[in-house]
Amino acid sequence: MASEPPSADRGARGLPLAGVTVLDLSRVVAGPYCAMMLADLGATVIKIEHPSDPDYVRDFPPHVGGGDPGRGRGPSAYFAQYNRHKLGASLDLKHPDGKALLLEMVRKVDVLVENFRPGTMDRLGLGWATLHAENPRMIYAAISGYGQTGPHSPRPSYDSTAQAAGGLWSMNGYPGQPPVRVGSIIGDLAASFYATIGTLAALREVERSGVGQRVDISQQDSVVTLTESAIVNYTVAGTIAQPLGSGHPFARPYDQFPCKDGFVFFGSYSDKLWRDTCAIFGEPELADDPEIDTMVKRFDDATYRRRLVPIIERWFASRTKAELEAMAGDRIALTPIKKIDEVVADPHLRAREMFVPVRAEGHSIEVFGSPIKLSGTPPRTRGDAPSLGQHNREVYLDWLGVSAARFDALRADGVI
Repeated sequence: MASEPPSADRGARGLPLAGVTVLDLSRVVAGPYCAMMLADLGATVIKIEHPSDPDYVRDFPPHVGGGDPGRGRGPSAYFAQYNRHKLGASLDLKHPDGKALLLEMVRKVDVLVENFRPGTMDRLGLGWATLHAENPRMIYAAISGYGQTGPHSPRPSYDSTAQAAGGLWSMNGYPGQPPVRVGSIIGDLAASFYATIGTLAALREVERSGVGQRVDISQQDSVVTLTESAIVNYTVAGTIAQPLGSGHPFARPYDQFPCKDGFVFFGSYSDKLWRDTCAIFGEPELADDPEIDTMVKRFDDATYRRRLVPIIERWFASRTKAELEAMAGDRIALTPIKKIDEVVADPHLRAREMFVPVRAEGHSIEVFGSPIKLSGTPPRTRGDAPSLGQHNREVYLDWLGVSAARFDALRADGVI
């Protein structure tokens, strides 16, 4: 690996990415989440922010505690959720001294993550070609809306841009109604996942060849891969995906149904599952009803609406989500549609440590943990989120070897 990481982050020893050092120049989610997943797996991640224009999700709600009197509020829990384990360093990349300092860091790191619009780093004199020349082993992970190549590459992008341009938005919602954005930043998140996978593959390759490479991740590309059967349905049959609500294009029943205190997902579409369901709800004879005894018959829309929906709604109407889950959840796909308070209280998720404390500026914040479960070297999750420039001394003086006089001058000039 490139160098011994800063002393403030040597608690990662023994984890899969221990010894890997990452410069995180990204902001918001697509990029910071990628870098945080690497940090969870043991990498030392140095989050670089402009000293007077930091990652603006520091201002996103909710905020906790009293916080910095100058800001008038406590740290952002949203920021903490995507920045645990990171060392916080401030740096002005537009200042000549800031550029020089970044080049010095690049020579010592394994990975750099950025999510600027393509061309931004080149205009700063810090693009892929320049940094690759400084450190041929370094991996350069670039996340953007449309990728580093192609006619739309320079365009700006947000998560909703990717959902719209990748086709996912057009598929979501209810029949006959305008399409609906997926209710999460799935374009940002998917890009972070693919950037993490690509970076891990590039790390494996640099071990073999000694040569780093650029990992080019597009939010639009990432969203396209989330459209399930929509692409092949069109390329093979010419069918354009339309909003289906909570249903499925070729499986029934596989939908949302009301119950006594909310809604459940119910998915017994195969013949075996339907037979098991009829037995569970005390009507085994329905499995042999000649009108609905096969999967093909049950998929017919008119038959489904006329026969199956009333039966299912009758089964569920007098029972709560918890009662239905206890009654059938171990045998068939019958799952409560949980609100977030129910998710956070879910004993199964608690047993899998999917909610963990993160400290930010002295406050403890509960955030989601890591879904990656490794039997021998599980990810670390209980880390701190840095304040702006919190680890400048550890990063610049102790790790990079900047002299005390230069450090003071950089700070006085607003470079760090």
